[in-house]
Amino acid sequence: MKLNRIAPLGALLVAGALVLAGCASNEAAADNSTDASASASTTLSGTINGIGSSAQGTAQQTWIAGIQSANPSLNINYDPQGSGAGRKSFISGAADFAGSDAALKDEELSGTFAMCAPDTKAIDLPVYISPIAVAYNVDGVDDLKLDAATIAGIFSGKITKWDDAKIAALNEGATLPDDRIIVVHRSDDSGTTQNFTEYLAANAADVWAKEASQTFPYQVGDAAKGTSGVAEAAKNAKNSITYIDESGIGTTGLKPAQLKVGDAFVKISAEGAASVVADSPLVEGREANDLAIQINRTDTQEGAWPLVLVSYLIACQQYQDAEKGALISSYIQYVAGDAAQQAAAQQAGSAPLSAELSAKVVAAAQSIK
Repeated sequence: MKLNRIAPLGALLVAGALVLAGCASNEAAADNSTDASASASTTLSGTINGIGSSAQGTAQQTWIAGIQSANPSLNINYDPQGSGAGRKSFISGAADFAGSDAALKDEELSGTFAMCAPDTKAIDLPVYISPIAVAYNVDGVDDLKLDAATIAGIFSGKITKWDDAKIAALNEGATLPDDRIIVVHRSDDSGTTQNFTEYLAANAADVWAKEASQTFPYQVGDAAKGTSGVAEAAKNAKNSITYIDESGIGTTGLKPAQLKVGDAFVKISAEGAASVVADSPLVEGREANDLAIQINRTDTQEGAWPLVLVSYLIACQQYQDAEKGALISSYIQYVAGDAAQQAAAQQAGSAPLSAELSAKVVAAAQSIK
């Protein structure tokens, strides 16, 4: 997938008002382009609250700033407590929507949702695509290369030294220290952990002897909460390694390792993450407007980055409070639009939704009542 040119963040504010004016009348929005010379009134007011993915944190800040600038009577609160906390809060009714780096599980969908109208369910709508980095803090090592089996060995505690023969074999000529590897992993129920362990289970099953899980499954290393927590812990620990949404690296000084995909080593990129998502099907057996994606973790096309997360906004198909449903419908349509996606790409380093996926998300969001 070739990404579109990133639009200036300032354009988001104008585009936001225009997209939302269209949302208010529930018109078809498959084409999310806007005319900056057009005029639009601010039509949205009220408050909605979301809890969830810390990986989405920067993107949510960007989206909320844009939509509220265009609609000053609208108030959106988002607390990046983590994907698991977001889903639990949404299910219980403590949040109007959730951000989650993992779609709802079958057992979650089989239950009830406090905010939703009786006999209706929640839907998963993908809004944020980002590569997960295997990021390290090792002096003198600038271009670390790893494959899935070696990553699995490190994070399961089977490989404990930086100069281990398996790491050295992938990094010929590198000066690797004779020091203990400090593994840093998430302490909370995390969609990033779910995606990371899915990748290892799919590509290194002979080493990673655990099923994919939102809770880190091995008793190894140090634990920290949220994207910012693991970033800070790895930053402050010499000879550390962690897995983290790429947006969380920021100015920490952590370096992303190259990943062996097929026979080639690949540098982390939003384009590589987006191409994997484009090649992945929807999960079967879901409601018509549920767009959960079955990520192809073994994708080996040129430049692919299969260690990718797709993060969702989870909402009711029908809310008990119709006014709240209308606000959330409008917000998700806005978030899935090109201007908002490009702004998030600029601020968070994410991959904008493809035109095809964006149109599907907008259409699904329009069905929310």
